[in-house]
Amino acid sequence: MACRAVLATLLWLSAAPWLPAAAGGPLAPPAGQECQTKCGSVDIPFPFGYGPEHCMLQGFGVQCNDTGKGVFKPFLGTTNAELLDISLLSGQARVLNHISSYCYDTSSQKMNGTVWHWNLKRTPFTFSDTANKFTVVGCRTLAYIGDSTDDAAAYTTGCVSMCRPHDTAALINGSCSGMGCCLTAIPAGLQYYQVWFDRRLSANNRKSPCSYAVLMESSNFTFSPSYVTTSSALHNGLVPVVLEWSIGLDSCDIAREKPEYACVSNYSQCFDAADRGRGYICNCTKGFEGNPYIPDGCKDINECDDRTKYPCFGECVNTNGGFNCSCPAGTEGNAYIQVCKKDSFPPRARLAVGIFAVILVCLVVFLAIEVFCHKRRNKRQGYFEALGGQMLSRMLKTDGNTDFTFFGRGEILKATRNFHKSNIIGEGEHGSVYKADLTVGGATTTVAVKRCKQIDKSRTEEFVQELVILCRVSHPNVVKLLGCCLHFEAPMLGYEFVRHGTLNNLLHCHGGKTTPPKQRRRVALATRLRIAAEAAAALAHLHAPPHTTFHGDVKPENILLGEGWAAKVSDFGCSTLDDGVQVVPKGTLAYLDPEFLQDFQITDRTDVYSLGVVLMELLTRTKPPAKEQKNLRIRFQESIENGTLGELLDADIVGEEEGALGVIYEAAELARRCTAVPGKTRPAMGQVADELRRLSNRMPERANALQDLEVPGYDDGFASTESETTGFYSLGSKAALSTELAR
Repeated sequence: MACRAVLATLLWLSAAPWLPAAAGGPLAPPAGQECQTKCGSVDIPFPFGYGPEHCMLQGFGVQCNDTGKGVFKPFLGTTNAELLDISLLSGQARVLNHISSYCYDTSSQKMNGTVWHWNLKRTPFTFSDTANKFTVVGCRTLAYIGDSTDDAAAYTTGCVSMCRPHDTAALINGSCSGMGCCLTAIPAGLQYYQVWFDRRLSANNRKSPCSYAVLMESSNFTFSPSYVTTSSALHNGLVPVVLEWSIGLDSCDIAREKPEYACVSNYSQCFDAADRGRGYICNCTKGFEGNPYIPDGCKDINECDDRTKYPCFGECVNTNGGFNCSCPAGTEGNAYIQVCKKDSFPPRARLAVGIFAVILVCLVVFLAIEVFCHKRRNKRQGYFEALGGQMLSRMLKTDGNTDFTFFGRGEILKATRNFHKSNIIGEGEHGSVYKADLTVGGATTTVAVKRCKQIDKSRTEEFVQELVILCRVSHPNVVKLLGCCLHFEAPMLGYEFVRHGTLNNLLHCHGGKTTPPKQRRRVALATRLRIAAEAAAALAHLHAPPHTTFHGDVKPENILLGEGWAAKVSDFGCSTLDDGVQVVPKGTLAYLDPEFLQDFQITDRTDVYSLGVVLMELLTRTKPPAKEQKNLRIRFQESIENGTLGELLDADIVGEEEGALGVIYEAAELARRCTAVPGKTRPAMGQVADELRRLSNRMPERANALQDLEVPGYDDGFASTESETTGFYSLGSKAALSTELAR
């Protein structure tokens, strides 16, 4: 009954002081002089404290009691658990714990026991599983530790200590391995324990009068055989036990978002106390020490004042959160790990070597840059020579052509923004076209730069000859070649910029037969005839001696529209002439002379045929199909023969004004003659130009005819978007047509 009374009393005393810890959050850190930080010789740092409530966090209260003669000692809560010390760094507190005993009473010749337990539930404390061990001392002693006396206890373990009562000399001082003493571990997170002895085994006598069992700090215990052989109270019945504590129930991530977050000092950090079952603890960051639970509690460590803990064998300079250690002037080495040695390399010599090294590096870099630039210049000059640049210069000089411009590589790259795709205004089989602002004749001019594909070195001379021929072409209805750049692997040709796009776009974008009438762009008959007449005049100029040149791929995509919607025959200069016969033509079949497909011979009548198809397209506003059995030419000729031409014509020009129908039929007849087979029956290009000029004069353009052609956002300023041709062809060359067969 006496033992049970002791148990009940201790249970109430140990649980009572922790009841307030079950509710509420941490209080504010201490402020003012009323918060004491020391009791006797023991430091009481926040979150522990005594006095007013704000001097501590809930559950961390301390009683500072006078134990007599003015000696004050701290106790946890209102229990008799004396507080020995507190470690903020490890989150631990050391307190005194009662030893349970089971001793032989010589007067009554019976065994009397005093057992203790401790309840930390509903407190922020747990028994440390790493610092404590359940320790049992005695002979023939079996003691248990558990969290309940119930058979269904969640935790129970025991430890047995054996020895011969009449042979205690076998006990070894300092050894606790089962002979007179044993140790066993406890689980993590334990908050309640009680001790009991197995009375069936613990039957001691005068040689070994007592058995002891206690949960205690293992590092603070050294076994002595006298503990077994005497009945004196072991350590006066009290030994240290280590308690671990944590703040709250939340993890660091959750606690940081709450106003009661306890790690309030600058340079503090939070650590989850998962091994303790819940909550977190705070520490100062590396290089700082102090109390992380109060504002500005973490102070910088002056590592230079503690050379033992922070070795430095040179000049030490403290920094915020660390320190720098360096060897003094005239010495060298790693002062963090070893004594500095006298510098074998004087500062003046080091300075001289440093200056020399800098000069040497600068010289090497300069030479490397110069070599690189020299190679680049040679490479670019090699391109210029390989593409016939010197030959072209001589021929232009001989020809007296001073208007032709040789653009520099840097000019082209800057003007096209390194050939950025946003500058592309046209793409074809033989290259891309970029819009660029270049200096031509001393003035900044918008130029269409054609980036050609690489040419065969064996054809360089023909390429140069063709450029010279193109430079000689000067006609208001031919796109003028302004210059070139031969400092790339492939030539860059600069043509005059034509802003209104192509004839193909005029007829079929915003205006095809499938476009609703209200959205269709109206192109007057007079405008169509003028464009045809101007294109024919340009081709006739090319066909004329002394430098007779054939285009070879006349189609709406290659007829551009400049200022005043004037026709500009274009797309030449990227492919060169070929002395052999090309047996695999790659042209636009709908505009290709059928006779060319038989003998691959290009003549002046080849361009006449193509222009005839273009004239049919102007009258019908129908794009010639390339793959249908009956192409536009056949359908057009059949409609003239059987009197159904009116069904094929564009309704916008039929009956446009008085006399229009007669002009249309004359133009249709001219188109039929231009596409006649055999080709020798076709009129010459000069005759075609004269006839179209006559028809155009009979249908003068209205003042507002050109205004009808303006469509906002349409004229985006390009030279050609779908061009797939190569260039002009001189009269003395055999087939060199290099255009696309099927589009």
